[in-house]
Formats: sequence, C-alpha cells, structure tokens
Amino acid sequence: MLNKKVKEIMTSDVLTITSDVDVVFAFEKLMENKISSLPVVEDGKLIGIITATDLGHNLVLDKYELGTSVEEIMVKSVVTISPEDSLETAIKVMKESVSSGILNQLPVVEDGKLVGIISDGDIIQELF
Repeated sequence: MLNKKVKEIMTSDVLTITSDVDVVFAFEKLMENKISSLPVVEDGKLIGIITATDLGHNLVLDKYELGTSVEEIMVKSVVTISPEDSLETAIKVMKESVSSGILNQLPVVEDGKLVGIISDGDIIQELF
C-alpha cells in the first residue's frame, strides 16, 4: 500500500490563488471550500502557499492592514513532492519537513508546474 504512487491518490483539480489577492479574500476562499491551504500560482507555476492556520491566527490578532496581499504573507519556500513518489516518501517528507508536528499537505509538482496536492487525510483514507 505504501508503494502506491502519489499521483494515484492526489487531488489533481487543485484550488489555487494568485499572489495579488487580498488576504481576507484568500481566507474566505479557504473557509468556503473547507480546505487547509491554497497553493499560490502564477502561470501554472507554484510560487508559494498560504494556510488557514496562519491566515486565521494573524487575522484574529489583527496583524494585517487592509489591502495586504497574499504575496506579502505567503510561504515562499514550499515543500513539494513528485507525482511519481511513493506514499511512503510523502509520509516521510510530511514528517521530516517541520521541526514539530507534521505537514498537513504537500503540493505535487512536475517540471515546475503544480499538478496536484496530497494531504495527510488523503493518505490516511487510502491506508485505512
């Protein structure tokens, strides 16, 4: 089961956002779609990612000024995975890429282009 490829269970129809969007709109998009992250893309290329946790926490603390764009707050060094990688590799990357806890999602990139996203929930559903 862990030898299955990421491309076999990833979501390929990924909701994304562009860097010029206001953070309030980005947070609304996350909440409306009940997702935990939005990859930031320009011309199909992944340039960053934003998460509901980061946005929500900072909006509650009133850390953003009106008109703050996604570009100003997105994580630019995004941990990614290939569609050809195994689920075992995805789990290792999720676990080893943060100092505490686990990454909840990994954008799937091929030749610099975003082709999907895989979440910890996708993997758990597949295993059980």
